[in-house]
Amino acid sequence: MKTLPGRPAVIATALLLVVAVAAPASAITNGTPDGDGHPYVGVVVFWNAERGFWSCSGSLIAPRVVLTAGHCTDGALMAGATFEEHVSVGAPLNWGSPYTHPDHGESPYAGSGLPAYGFRDIGVVVLDDAPSVSRTAQLPTSGLVNTLENKSAIDYVGYGVKRQLKNVPGKYTPPPPPPPRWRWTDPFDRMVALSELVSRDFRQSDDYLRLSQNPSHGKGGGCFGDSGGPNLQGGTDIVLGVTSFGTNVNCDGVGYSSRVDTPEVLDWIDGFMP
Repeated sequence: MKTLPGRPAVIATALLLVVAVAAPASAITNGTPDGDGHPYVGVVVFWNAERGFWSCSGSLIAPRVVLTAGHCTDGALMAGATFEEHVSVGAPLNWGSPYTHPDHGESPYAGSGLPAYGFRDIGVVVLDDAPSVSRTAQLPTSGLVNTLENKSAIDYVGYGVKRQLKNVPGKYTPPPPPPPRWRWTDPFDRMVALSELVSRDFRQSDDYLRLSQNPSHGKGGGCFGDSGGPNLQGGTDIVLGVTSFGTNVNCDGVGYSSRVDTPEVLDWIDGFMP
């Protein structure tokens, strides 16, 4: 395991601080503890000198290659990961190098309900050493999502926050704005939630998955800290997309994920595979 030169105290507290500065989309809501269900899903911590630390989720797709979101890797100089089910402050990280898909950035769909940053929201981290996990996630075949029926089962997995703290007089007063990130807190636990495809065909469907996150229908989804976590074909280890962003700060309704099964994404990822 590498440590960040000259910053042992900062690294020891990094996992305590990153929830407050996590990237845009993000914890498994209406989910359950994952246990050993998806041992290849881990916490990924990023660093640069200007921003400090932030965290996302990610999935190990090869012995040293972690798949995550592009808005997580973007701007990072270093990245580290751990694949423990419960991650505590000071957990040792396996450090490596982050890379962001070259097409990540301004989206052709910006202004149609999707943020500009969300296009090709794909990144990878190449770790210095292979972590000890029992199996890796699987990449999809090209165009696999196009063969799925509406309401096909999807499994969200990630380490995001699970609940929102409310203002409770005499017990808890939230820190000052900006919202929404300061309103979320929780330890890092790997969680899983059941979701489904809302629609296979919509304006942005060539590049995104649109997934149900409606708890009233028994569905869960991603929230702050789950960015980059895998959206798996239900009951499998096949990564169809990575959690990218939601449509509201309550992390319900629908969520959007960047598709992994497009030729442009698969070809780029292949350049990092052994």
